Amino acid sequence: MVQVLWLVVATLLTFSVGYIGYSRYLTRFVELDDDNETPAHRYEDGQEYVPSKKPVLLGHHYSSIAGGAPIVGPITAGVVWGWVPALLWIAIGNPLMGAVHDFVSLSGSLRHEGKSIGYIIGEYVGERGKNMLLWFAFLTIILVVAVFALVVAIVFDAYPAAATASFVYIALALVFGVYLYQLDLPFLLGTALFVTAVFAGVYVGILYPIALFPAAEAGAYPAETIVLFGSGLASLVPAAGTLGANTAAWIPVVLLYAAIASVLPVWTLLQPRDFLSSFLLYAGVGGALLAIIVGTIFGTSAEPLAISLEPYYGFMGTAGLPLFPLLFVTIACGTISGFHSLVSSGTTAKQLNKESDARAIGYGGMLGEGLLATVALGTVAIAGVTAGSGIGRALPNFASGGSVMLTSFGIPTRYGAPFMALVLVSFLLTSTDTAVRLGRYMAEEIVGTPDAASAPVETVQSVGINRYSNAVIQCLVAYALVASGSWASLWPLFGGANQLLAALALLTATVWLANWDDDKQLVSTGVPMALMTVVTVCALLYLALYQNLYQQFVLGGFAEGAGLVARVSVAVQIVLALVLVGLALSLVGIGYRNIRDVRERPEGVPADD
Repeated sequence: MVQVLWLVVATLLTFSVGYIGYSRYLTRFVELDDDNETPAHRYEDGQEYVPSKKPVLLGHHYSSIAGGAPIVGPITAGVVWGWVPALLWIAIGNPLMGAVHDFVSLSGSLRHEGKSIGYIIGEYVGERGKNMLLWFAFLTIILVVAVFALVVAIVFDAYPAAATASFVYIALALVFGVYLYQLDLPFLLGTALFVTAVFAGVYVGILYPIALFPAAEAGAYPAETIVLFGSGLASLVPAAGTLGANTAAWIPVVLLYAAIASVLPVWTLLQPRDFLSSFLLYAGVGGALLAIIVGTIFGTSAEPLAISLEPYYGFMGTAGLPLFPLLFVTIACGTISGFHSLVSSGTTAKQLNKESDARAIGYGGMLGEGLLATVALGTVAIAGVTAGSGIGRALPNFASGGSVMLTSFGIPTRYGAPFMALVLVSFLLTSTDTAVRLGRYMAEEIVGTPDAASAPVETVQSVGINRYSNAVIQCLVAYALVASGSWASLWPLFGGANQLLAALALLTATVWLANWDDDKQLVSTGVPMALMTVVTVCALLYLALYQNLYQQFVLGGFAEGAGLVARVSVAVQIVLALVLVGLALSLVGIGYRNIRDVRERPEGVPADD
C-alpha cells in the first residue's frame, strides 16, 4: 500500500520548485525593489498602515487565509474521486495558479497604495466594474458563511467534545483580550497561561461533551455527553429531516456567534483569538506532518500510515458527480482561492515592511496552505470513509485520521481526535466571523453614504451601513442557503464562487500589467484567469441548471422530509449561481476590452500606471 508520506513528499517537491524558480521570476517580473517605499511606511498611521516584520506578517497572513476550506475541500474530493486527482490538483495547481494569484494580488495592491482589488479594477475600467466586483465578492462572502456554518455543525455532531472545547476556546480568547488590552498585563506570561488553557480545553471537552439533541443512532455520542434538548423538539428545527436534528440545530448557533463576533471591537475577540488559534495551527498541522514522518520511519503509529482510499473512483466518482468541472471547485482554497485576494490586498499590503517580503508572504503563504490541504487529504486517506451517507460523512475523518497520525507520539486517539476536531473548528470559526466582518465592509462601500434627498434610498443605505443589521442580514441569507441540507450542491457552489472571484482577481492583475507596460507578458496571470473562468462558469451552470433546477424541481428530487424551507434554499442557490456567472462574465468582457484597447493604442500614447 502507498504510504501517506509520499503525498507530502510529492507536494513538497513541486512546491520547492515553484518557490525557488517561479516565484523568483515573478519577483523580477513585477519589479519588486526594497528601495521603494511601501504603503505601510508611506501612510503609517498606527492602525491600518503598520510596517511589520516578515515573520510576524507571514503568521498573520497565513492565519487569515488558512481557514477550514483547505481541510474540507481535499477531504471531500479524495472521497469522491480518489486521492490521485486531488493530489495532482493541489501539487500542480497551487504553485502555478494559486500562489501566483496571491502574489500578484499583493504586488498589485503595493503599486496602488495598499488598496483593494476592487479599487484597482476601478482605476482602469471605471466605477461600474468596481461595483460589480464588490457585489461579486459580497455574495461570495455569504456563501463562505453558509458552508462554514454547516461544516462546523457537522463536526460538532460527530465530536460533541469539540463543541465544548470550542466554547472554552472562545471564552479564553475574550478573557485574553481583556488581559492584554484592558489590564495591560505581561504578554509572555499571558501567552503561556492562555495557550496552556486552550489545550486543557480539549480535556474539558472530553469530560463534558455537549450536544443540542440526541443522536440519530444509539451509541453515536460518548456516554458522558450532555444533551440539552429532548427529541420531542427536534421536529421544530428546520432541515432536521435532511441533516439530523443536532447538526441542523448547531447551524443557527454558529451563525449567531458569527454575527456577534463580527461587530465586536477587534481587540475583544478577533485579535486574541487569531493569536491563540495560531498555536492550534502549528500544533495541529506541524504535529501531523512530523507524526507522518516519525510514524512511517519508526513504525510508532497505532495503525500503518497507509492510504486506504482508492487512487481513482472514476469520472463520476462515488457521489455521481463529474470530475470536470467539480473537482476543481471542490478543492478551492488548497489550490487557488479568491478569498485570499481580499486578504492580500485588504490588510497584508498595508503592513508589508519591504517589497521583497511579498515573495515569502504572498507566494510562500499560499504554498503553506497547500501543505495544509495535503495533510487533510492524508487524514482521510488513512481513515477512509466510515459510516454515514453523502460526501459530508468524510468531514469528521480529518479528526479520526489525524488522531491516528498523532499516535506516532504516543497520544491516544481518545485525546487526539477531539484535538484535531478543535483544530478544524477553530479554523472554520475564525473564517466565518472574519467573512461576516469583511462582508460588512464591502456592503458599506457598496451602498455608500445615506442620501437624505430620498427617504427610501436613505433607509436602505442606513440599514446597509449599520454594523448590526448588516451582519444579521448576511447570516439570515446564509441560513436560507444552508437550510436545504444539500451539502453536495452547496460546497461546490461555494467553491465555484470563490474560484471565480480568483479568476476576477487574476483579471484585475492582468489589466494592471497591460496598463503598466505594453511589453509586459500577460501569460502568467492571463492563462490561469482564462482557465479558472471556464472551469468555474461551467461548474456554476451545472449546479444551477442541472443539479438544482432540473434534478430537484423538474424531477422532484428533494429528499424525503424536505419542506418549504429546503425548496426556498435551493431556489436561492440557483439565483445566486446565475447572478454570479452574469457578474463575472460582464467583468471579464469589460476587462478584455480594456486590455485590447491598451494593446492596440498607437505608440507614444502613455499608459496609466
